Amino acid sequence: MSARPSLYTLCRCSPLRTNENPTTDNTGTSHGQTPELATDNTDNTDGWVGARSLIDIRLSTVNLRVIRVVRGRSGIVRGVISVEELVKKVSVDQVGGPEQLKIVEAPKPVPGPKDAVVKVAYSGVNFIDVYFRTGLYKADMPVTLGSEAAGTVDSVGADVTELAPGDRVAYAMVRGSYAEYAVVPVAQLVKIPERVDLATAAAVMLQGMTAHYLTHSTFPLAAGHTCLVHAAAGGTGGLVVQMAKHRGARVFGTVSTEQKAQEVRSLGADEVINYTTHDFEAEVKRLTDGRGVDVIYDSVGKTTFEKGLNAIRPRGMMALFGQSSGSVSPIDPAILNQKGSLFLSRPSLGHHILTRDEILWRVGDLMNYISSGIVSVRIGGEYALSDVAQAHRDLEGRKTTGKLLLRVGS
Repeated sequence: MSARPSLYTLCRCSPLRTNENPTTDNTGTSHGQTPELATDNTDNTDGWVGARSLIDIRLSTVNLRVIRVVRGRSGIVRGVISVEELVKKVSVDQVGGPEQLKIVEAPKPVPGPKDAVVKVAYSGVNFIDVYFRTGLYKADMPVTLGSEAAGTVDSVGADVTELAPGDRVAYAMVRGSYAEYAVVPVAQLVKIPERVDLATAAAVMLQGMTAHYLTHSTFPLAAGHTCLVHAAAGGTGGLVVQMAKHRGARVFGTVSTEQKAQEVRSLGADEVINYTTHDFEAEVKRLTDGRGVDVIYDSVGKTTFEKGLNAIRPRGMMALFGQSSGSVSPIDPAILNQKGSLFLSRPSLGHHILTRDEILWRVGDLMNYISSGIVSVRIGGEYALSDVAQAHRDLEGRKTTGKLLLRVGS
């Protein structure tokens, strides 16, 4: 066999001819007839060609399979290389702003023995995606963002018996949902009840389970408790407000605009504090006769944390579960003693869905809350996959209320 060019990625090809030369537009898309195999092997080297010679074309076959073709030096199509079907996903090659979010094509994934490939209909957009994009959370590059989605099972691995192609499913805490297809361990997937649509399911998986563990596990609320929810108009904040009310607590929420205040009141909050016009620490003390709240659920971080410690009753809890305004500076634990023997928790969802039973408990409660009207899911915006950068800008700019979704497929 002849020596293969070392600078090229090499692929096996078959020669071809067409009944007429296909025409291509400036994207390389063929509008001619389907190629036929030929015997002319011009410009081939024992059936190997360099990937630099390749262009993508899409043929009008039944499954719209993507193939690659080889052109000779004269520009005539000389060969066909059979490759995997290409699908779209959002990739980040280096940390930075929303402009780093790029739509790329990659081979359609295949499931491992205990995995399923999910055809994604909707992917949630969350601050954890921003944290990975900016480098606050570390990930090997390039990385596909997105940690939750809902869609249908496309294929399953050899050891999978509990799911089948066509099943409607949702999941969270598996990175890579900003994509047309995603590989997900079956242990992370839950079937969606018929009464819940795919958009709603995608909207509640990560934020809904977060609200559930905060109100049911981190500080289990009950009648007689009072809590403060920062960013109460956001996706997670709004769900925390509703679950806290369902559990019998008195609920305070902070917001940045009067419009958001009205929305949070409609979710059941007893008191809403606009932190742009009022000092939330002073308002909490006024509303509790100086006692303070039992727990603060804080997803904001840097700009709210220290003042929050002054608004908690003795032996109360600060549940810091996010940092949308920036990371909290290191503190001396003695401060917790000085503020009243406070408890400080920095929880995350991953540590609250460690078992299959825990996932099913939290998601089961969520779906029941939605079906019974206890929880109202607010979708603040839907964006095409190609508009993912704008979705990030809107999320970071606090221009939205409710949940943001990427509309990926049907």
